[in-house]
Amino acid sequence: MSVAIDDELWSAVGDPTRRRMLDLLLTGGGGTATTLSQQLPVTRQAVAKHLGVLDRAGLVHVTPSGRERLYEVDEAQLARAVAQLSAVGATWDARLLRIRRIAEAIQRSQEG
Repeated sequence: MSVAIDDELWSAVGDPTRRRMLDLLLTGGGGTATTLSQQLPVTRQAVAKHLGVLDRAGLVHVTPSGRERLYEVDEAQLARAVAQLSAVGATWDARLLRIRRIAEAIQRSQEG
């Protein structure tokens, strides 16, 4: 099974602050820029910008909630990101195994 790599999705989850925000949104069942900024070492404005990136990547759903906006994780899109990461990991595992076998074969030929 081939999984297409989505650069925007990877860029969004590549930032540690955004990964922490996703974790907070998942454990808290959602949140606003204000509630997230209270739990992170960044300003509310920075949180809002990060949420915009997550929104553009489809990782969060946004619902107006009074003067704020409520953000919730799109679990299907997050699962897609996890599937992509797993696919890339499996590809690299296979490549590294091939390199190891080649190196072992070279070593055996030099010993014998």
